[in-house]
Amino acid sequence: MTKSRSLADTVYQELLSRIVAGTYPENTKLPTEAELAEDLGASRPVVRAAIARLRESGLVASRRGSGSFVLKRPTETVVQFAPIESIADIQRYFEYRIMLEGEAAFLAAERASDRDIEKMTVEMKRMDEALETQEHVVEGDFRFHLAICEATDNYFLVSSFQFLADAMHQSMNLAHNLTMRGKTSWQTVVQEEHRRIYMAIRNRERNAARTHMQMHLRNARHRIFEGPNS
Repeated sequence: MTKSRSLADTVYQELLSRIVAGTYPENTKLPTEAELAEDLGASRPVVRAAIARLRESGLVASRRGSGSFVLKRPTETVVQFAPIESIADIQRYFEYRIMLEGEAAFLAAERASDRDIEKMTVEMKRMDEALETQEHVVEGDFRFHLAICEATDNYFLVSSFQFLADAMHQSMNLAHNLTMRGKTSWQTVVQEEHRRIYMAIRNRERNAARTHMQMHLRNARHRIFEGPNS
């Protein structure tokens, strides 16, 4: 196994690959931690951490006294649009975004100027128009989230968000491609999530802004792993 990423990341990626390939089919039990540790050349705590990430993704469930079972594999469409290593990175990427943007939404609700609110209003309208024309959807999504970070008046939060730009565009493109293959109503659901965040910030409801942002990102992760029709 390569040392370019942590052993836990490598084990997670390998287990995910096996689930995607059908080596571990849906509704079957995973090998024990001890068996996986020996097979993958890792310690049991490392294997346990990798399984925990699969569980957080909704792909695996642990049953007390019975071990871990595969609930589902990522949707075929996800596998077509992204390599395994990208899918494996999505989990950590969303963990980071949930923490970063949840707090950004909270601070935006507290600090946003009238000009910041106006900018978010413009971005909301642009996203509505983009959904009608199916043009520049990803870019509109990115600008809306960036506007929220800018409303915090915190240079470090904005810089952290911009650092994610490449990964964010990749995940948003993946989500948009899934949307185009799913129900059109799914796009409306996503935009309604954006609207709840926007309204909470505009109404200075800090805790609600944080909650709606975190829920939006958790839902986005869920949709990517399980498909827009789930």
